[in-house]
Amino acid sequence: MRGPRPVRHGKDAASGDGRGQGVESASRRPGEFGILLALAFAAFMTCLDNTVVNVALPRIQQSLRLDLPDLEWVAAAYPLTFAALLLTGGRSADIWGRRPTLLTGLALFTAASLLCGLARSGPVLIAFRGLQGVGAALVMPASLAVLARDLGPRARAAGIAVWMSALALALALGPVLGGLISQHWGWGWIFAINVPFGVLAAVTVARALPRGGRTVPGRGLVRAVALAGRFDPLGTGLSCLAAGACAFGLIEGVRLGLVPAVAVFAASALALALFVWRQHAARTPMVDLTLFRDRVFAGGLAAQVLWGLGVNGVLFLTALFLQRVLGLTPTEAGLAFTPVALFLILATPLVPVLVRVLGAHRACAGGLLTVAAGLLALARVGAGASPLDLLPGLVAIGAGSALTVPLTERTLDASPDEVSGATSGVVSAAREFAGLLGIAVLGAIVAHRQNTESDSKGASAAFVEGYQSGLLVASVFVAIGAVVAAVSLRPAPLAESRKNDG
Repeated sequence: MRGPRPVRHGKDAASGDGRGQGVESASRRPGEFGILLALAFAAFMTCLDNTVVNVALPRIQQSLRLDLPDLEWVAAAYPLTFAALLLTGGRSADIWGRRPTLLTGLALFTAASLLCGLARSGPVLIAFRGLQGVGAALVMPASLAVLARDLGPRARAAGIAVWMSALALALALGPVLGGLISQHWGWGWIFAINVPFGVLAAVTVARALPRGGRTVPGRGLVRAVALAGRFDPLGTGLSCLAAGACAFGLIEGVRLGLVPAVAVFAASALALALFVWRQHAARTPMVDLTLFRDRVFAGGLAAQVLWGLGVNGVLFLTALFLQRVLGLTPTEAGLAFTPVALFLILATPLVPVLVRVLGAHRACAGGLLTVAAGLLALARVGAGASPLDLLPGLVAIGAGSALTVPLTERTLDASPDEVSGATSGVVSAAREFAGLLGIAVLGAIVAHRQNTESDSKGASAAFVEGYQSGLLVASVFVAIGAVVAAVSLRPAPLAESRKNDG
């Protein structure tokens, strides 16, 4: 997915602060390579943590003796805190400064990764996975802000390429690394490999990134209070409560029972309503709600959420299916996922051509329908299948997902330049929350089947039926996303007439 468009305005533009481009280039060029290197490390490790864990989940479950809901928390704790605090992380980069926010995030993420690797119980691992998400929520927006503000025009273009390459590499290598490491070294090492990347990134940032001027005057406690006043702790708390309660209700619903689960969902809905009210009332809101009045922004965001809800949950469950049902080793299961990343990378260069020929709305809708078809193909795979039987579905998911790239581009382009940072935060948070919902919703379907049918059909058969049901539900979500994309990204009649006149 494409990152946010780096934008500069006024005195912050590439021409500098009025003293000329030459001054900026001379002062920043020596550290630009180091900054690019740090951004690559940061992008790689934060994305890798979303992909490397899935294949290792069966080993984690066996080692720590976790049931399915606890295993869902291991997978979901990271995207939960990541999504809930992304907007706060972006605000921190604006108020506290890009350099301290990025260094703090790298330190948190690196330390939490080490502690995850040393965890020997489910609750401890889940807690430190959540702390990883806190660190990533600081790293991601601060990295994008550095990309937009601390690099010259040429280095900024290179930075976008480096950033996207690092994300693609993490997507491709994550399942394979997760399988190899968990099988031959032990699952704890899948988290420990983040430590050298985090240390290198922090050292590089500290040396290469210039110290920014203070945004808030004063020192010590006075400055800390002034900084805190520029955040929105109530809005942050409400957003965390809404996301956390929703995830808790979905993951723990089977164990809670109907009435407590409904109460939890009601609390989540109330927190979400209060969060929206807070954004209307706050002097410095975390989210500009007027963005959602734009058809392209709202529709593009909804389509991305529906895609993420379907695909992320399936990848979580397929990792369990490959090892628990088909009997693959972690390494073999990791290799089985490579068609998704490979065909996503191979199909991406074709996307601009298809957008020019078909239009973004048709290209994205076609991509989402291709993903939905891939999910349906996977749903036909049963317990007696071979890994090759999954190949058509995985190829369709990867190639179709490549065609959804314009969703991010059109969503970001729909917002004014002066709020591009806030828009990027909303898009990133929605994408992470969609992954969390996918794990929770489809995991709840499997848990329900296991809870009601394990005694009569056996645990393995109940899991397979739940897995297939989850795939069918996921395909419906993605197909709805195709309809939303086709409608919301369709060019406006006025825009089309102006184009024809030109």
